[in-house]
Amino acid sequence: MRGFGENRTGAAAAWAHGLPFAAWLALMAVPGLPPAWNYALRTVVCLALFVWLSPWRGYERPRFRHLPLAFVVGVAVFAAWVLPESSWAGRWPALQDLYWRYAILPLGKIPESPILFPYAPEVCGWPLALVRLAGSAFVIAPIEEFFWRGMAYRWLLGKEFTKVDLGTLRWLLLLAVSFCFGLEHDRWLAGVVAGLAYGLVAIRTRDIWAACAAHIVTNLLLGLYVLAMAAYRFW
Repeated sequence: MRGFGENRTGAAAAWAHGLPFAAWLALMAVPGLPPAWNYALRTVVCLALFVWLSPWRGYERPRFRHLPLAFVVGVAVFAAWVLPESSWAGRWPALQDLYWRYAILPLGKIPESPILFPYAPEVCGWPLALVRLAGSAFVIAPIEEFFWRGMAYRWLLGKEFTKVDLGTLRWLLLLAVSFCFGLEHDRWLAGVVAGLAYGLVAIRTRDIWAACAAHIVTNLLLGLYVLAMAAYRFW
């Protein structure tokens, strides 16, 4: 499939970066589908859009020397995601109670675990559970990186975002984008930490693929942890 062109700027570049992410959000509202089937639909449709629009055109190719940093950051973000809810963090019950009440949306109350988790293999079946794993790691992670770090952050730096150096660091703008990224997730504080980490990887390396790799590592580890430990609350 062909994308919009090799050197897109302006509206074409914005569509290429933003439409797959917008489609992912819009498809969440499709009525009548069980959650696992909805996730499979989003995975297939948004992967097709992502490949067709090819937002990576105009970026440099992946640089393998950045993979070690991406891996370390991905693992660290995974740890930041799961450790506050672990038995280890339970050694400090007052801090963990604050986390439960104010680091997870909606704020102010400890969330209750549902009786049935829609992505558990015993509920949706292993094929859909594995699609959930693959979609979270290899589809939505790069889609989010091209939207948040590739476009949104650089757009705040300059309206012609494709001409803005990805290595430009502006802490206030990075915090703003990371905060918005965090609000996508019920665990909003962990999301903000993740957004900052992936943003700094992109800025440090000037390589959007390094940020994608870090995000993929986090989501893949989280998915494997969910399936291995039956920790379906993270999905």
